[in-house]
Amino acid sequence: MTFQTASRTIRVGLLFDQDYDALAHARLAAQLEMDKCGKDIGRIAGKLQLLRFDFERFADAVAARACQRGWAAVLSHQEFQGALSSALVAERCGLPGTSPESILACHHKLYARQVLELVCPEANVAFRVLDPLANGVPDDLLFPAHVKPIRGTFSIFARRLDRAEDYRRLTHFSALERWSMQHLLAPFDRIAAARLPAADNACRFLIEEALHGTQHNLDGWVDERGAHLLGIVDAHAYPGTQAFQRWHYPSALCTFVQQQALDVARRFLHAVGFTRGFFNMEFFFNTVSKRLSVLEFNPRLSSQFGDLYRQVTGVDPHRMAIALALGEPVCSVPREQPVAQVAASLVWRSFGPLAPPPLPGRSQRSAFAAAFPQATLMTYPRAISLFARGSRWLDSHRYGVINLGASDLHQLQVRSAAAAALLGWPNVPYQMPARAKSTKT
Repeated sequence: MTFQTASRTIRVGLLFDQDYDALAHARLAAQLEMDKCGKDIGRIAGKLQLLRFDFERFADAVAARACQRGWAAVLSHQEFQGALSSALVAERCGLPGTSPESILACHHKLYARQVLELVCPEANVAFRVLDPLANGVPDDLLFPAHVKPIRGTFSIFARRLDRAEDYRRLTHFSALERWSMQHLLAPFDRIAAARLPAADNACRFLIEEALHGTQHNLDGWVDERGAHLLGIVDAHAYPGTQAFQRWHYPSALCTFVQQQALDVARRFLHAVGFTRGFFNMEFFFNTVSKRLSVLEFNPRLSSQFGDLYRQVTGVDPHRMAIALALGEPVCSVPREQPVAQVAASLVWRSFGPLAPPPLPGRSQRSAFAAAFPQATLMTYPRAISLFARGSRWLDSHRYGVINLGASDLHQLQVRSAAAAALLGWPNVPYQMPARAKSTKT
């Protein structure tokens, strides 16, 4: 695929381009011109923008810029604002993409459950809705259960409930937390009411049956020929928690189950009208009952796994996503030379009230880059004043992620230990962390 022509340079609009997306797109900077919009919600300016954000107004401003600067495509893999905003801009500018309504249908987890019940009931789970701002626990609430916001991101407030006290403790919100929940979800509720009126108020919790089995992430894309499988990444949680410890690719699932998962995704995406772009489906598979159960759909590329696919198969999902956004066939994207047989995304977390270890300094980062030139290192600093809130909302603090490739699973563990030693971190992605046994989610 050629991003440049003899007569012009192709310009692509990237919304809320951060973290893994920014790294992946930086590799393509010589091949196309990128125009970036949208503040990082991890920074103070981005957080302030959330409080007064309006999807339609933002899309109007970006669409004017897109027309003025001659964008040939627009896309975003950011969850909270990006995917929906890019669909709105594409709609206004007549650029390739899917409808804003299909993005909303995926984001609104209650609406997605209702659609799934119609088209794939065998892959759905029992669910009900509760108002987290109301007092008390219903007498007929069954445990164990899983709770998550109808519109959420980064697994905020998502966890397992083993007893009524767990729910009472989770929903014991301060005045600031109540205000934050209502104001942060207001922009989504406004546009959902206008664009997807069948969806109800998102400022509520979805209570779902507790699932057993192994957890997985299906990544794929949709174009004019339908839904296609990119791959499946297997998830592993820290023992005794629901906090992710690592992800492995390729998946250990057999081909039949992988195709079964793709069929479920295909039926759901067709039902909500998702016609172009990358998607991610999180699901459980119970090896005893052979039951596949959908957790949720994300109408965007799972950016964290992009270089896992690139290292093992040579395909670059970010480059494929740009091809889709340009209206070009994905098959036109060339493959790179694979550098690993297996790859993993390894997560370092701190549980409870204790602060995480110091983040690596410049010399440690340099040593890491020299020892692992193909690896990706992400660190997540957090001020002490924000740490307590993060622990309550997420039950743990993720302070580092490393994407590594290797020749086999044993070599992955060896390389994980070596990377931890270089960075001055405990070697926890393949071990039971201190205090994790006492952590309940």
